[in-house]
Amino acid sequence: MFECVINISEGRDVAVLEELARAATGSLRDRHSDPDHHRSVFTLINDPGPLIDDAHRLIDMTYRRLDLRRHQGVHPRFGLVDVVPFVALDPARAEEACRLRDELAAWLAQRHQVPVFLYGRLADGSTRTLPDVRRTAFASLAPDFGPSQPPPALGAAAVGARAVLVAWNLWLSGVTVAQARDIARAVRRASVRALAFEVADHVQVSCNIVDTDAAAPSQIYDAVLDLLPVGATIARAELVGLAPTSMLEREDPARWAQLGLSRESTIEGHLGA
Repeated sequence: MFECVINISEGRDVAVLEELARAATGSLRDRHSDPDHHRSVFTLINDPGPLIDDAHRLIDMTYRRLDLRRHQGVHPRFGLVDVVPFVALDPARAEEACRLRDELAAWLAQRHQVPVFLYGRLADGSTRTLPDVRRTAFASLAPDFGPSQPPPALGAAAVGARAVLVAWNLWLSGVTVAQARDIARAVRRASVRALAFEVADHVQVSCNIVDTDAAAPSQIYDAVLDLLPVGATIARAELVGLAPTSMLEREDPARWAQLGLSRESTIEGHLGA
């Protein structure tokens, strides 16, 4: 089976989000929506054929129902269908995930006439990361598929192939955005990408754990706790999407609630495994 994690620039209109979820109902395992980020993460898992079909339906519905020109949120974005990574749940099938990525990217550009940037392992053997795309798109980096400029209503898309990644946030109280940015820089490393955002009455350190064998949520939590100024606290931790059971089992069960983790939030838990 393969995972396809479709990041959509909409996190507030519940009726539209329900409509999008119904479009991908056969493969949809989880949806996480955040009104402040104005973003939703749809986690699809299935065999290649039905997975691609459901991804097509979700993307078609997104472009039919939404307009990027009306979007305002704290999360960086350059498209309605902003980021679409494919993940081989069996690492031995990583090349097939690249094939699914390329197939969807070509379809997306042809059907909707949006610029599409690839990330992950490329045909020439090099590797391009999502931060590379965000930093260089439309400057030194031209789209891999589609037009050279994005339509204002739809924007562009980044379609990737990667290993399992865990998106995980810490909500902080008593911290300025500047202080949170310093904290994010301090915990950032090869296995952890981190940014800081002002979100409603809190400040958030938003993390992507790109190597779940090398970094654990508890390690990041404790590092952030040590870096907090006097009087500041971690209000809560939040898992965005799903995590592998292997990561959960490396944590002390007594800390799962503190870390925003549970059996119900695992990939395997949503597959009945």
